[in-house]
Amino acid sequence: MSGSSPTLRVGPVAHGGHCVARHEGRVVFVRHALPGELVRVALTDARPDARYWRGDAVEVLEPSPDRVPSPWPEAGPGGVGGGELGHVTLPAQRTWKAAVVAEQLRRLAGLDLPVTVEAAPGETDGLGWRTRVELVADAEGRAGMHRHRSHDVQALAAMPLAAAEMDVEALLARRWPAGSRITAVAPVGGDRPLVLVDGTPWGASGPDRRPTARTSVRERATVAGREHVWRVAGTGFWQVHRAAPTVLAGAVANAVGERPGARVVDLYAGAGLFTAPLADLVGETGRVDAVEGDATALRDARRNLHDRPWVNLHGGSVADALAASVPERADVVVLDPPRVGAGRDVVAAVASRGAERVVHVACDPAALARDVALFSEHGYRLTSLRALDLFPMTHHVEAVAVLDR
Repeated sequence: MSGSSPTLRVGPVAHGGHCVARHEGRVVFVRHALPGELVRVALTDARPDARYWRGDAVEVLEPSPDRVPSPWPEAGPGGVGGGELGHVTLPAQRTWKAAVVAEQLRRLAGLDLPVTVEAAPGETDGLGWRTRVELVADAEGRAGMHRHRSHDVQALAAMPLAAAEMDVEALLARRWPAGSRITAVAPVGGDRPLVLVDGTPWGASGPDRRPTARTSVRERATVAGREHVWRVAGTGFWQVHRAAPTVLAGAVANAVGERPGARVVDLYAGAGLFTAPLADLVGETGRVDAVEGDATALRDARRNLHDRPWVNLHGGSVADALAASVPERADVVVLDPPRVGAGRDVVAAVASRGAERVVHVACDPAALARDVALFSEHGYRLTSLRALDLFPMTHHVEAVAVLDR
């Protein structure tokens, strides 16, 4: 059935950037549509034995009032991932994401809560926010991205989500080694942008193989009234929205509060985005135990936290560290797990620390809802939730959940 194009009436939004429609009794998850629209759908995955089908809206017969021309047509039907809500007004994007967060909490955690998705500070048009871009060179050396759910590389003519400091037009105009991975970073706070090709620093004339060539950047943000500087490897993980470090670390700091002498555990700590502000909140009489499994991020964290001896860094998986090296008691636990969430074993180990408060940072509504349900089994109640639109033009949404025992 792949390749056929039925006309469908689009239903509600669903997790993952789709809307739900039905065709001949079967659910079809449709991208590039809006609820209520009548669209012609190109079926992209319609195996006869599949529980549901997938498709792209390729013609809009009855548009929604929330539909606008996408600022990035290359991320439209049949195109690259990373801009699948470009056809939706910004207010409607946030309404879309709020509905998804609320539905996942209701379905997976049994919680019926009103959800509002906040815009990032200074956000006006949803463009120019990405401080990190990953590109792939095609067989001709043109920079591009993978098509949605495909290994095929589509060369790009534009990337309007990228920060202006990155000069993405110049990156797209160059020719690169075929098949190479191009990482472009535009740090916030004054450092020059950085380009790495397969991990090697790259300048105007090609690779910079000097031992002293720069492979990391400094990121700056003010959190809880204090200015922080983090060193982060160019290929390492860091929040990609220019406002995200300030907003997320600020939300975590507000949830934890000033706690002189407290014991805090920071799980999935990365380069120390939350660890540094947490160290200031507990002071020299307190203790912060931070756990990170990625060797590059752990090395960055050691550099970023070397002047705070009351911070203890633990390498390895979170589950192993909780079982072996992290103290058995804590006043507060902060966790920022990967997209799949923390899971049953980690939640149980966190709950065993007896923390009065858990601050959970999540980039996936379904994973958050599953973890909230698991924490409820250990006596924790969701007392506040902030949902943040740190990925405009995409279906992704960040959330900071506070759970109290």
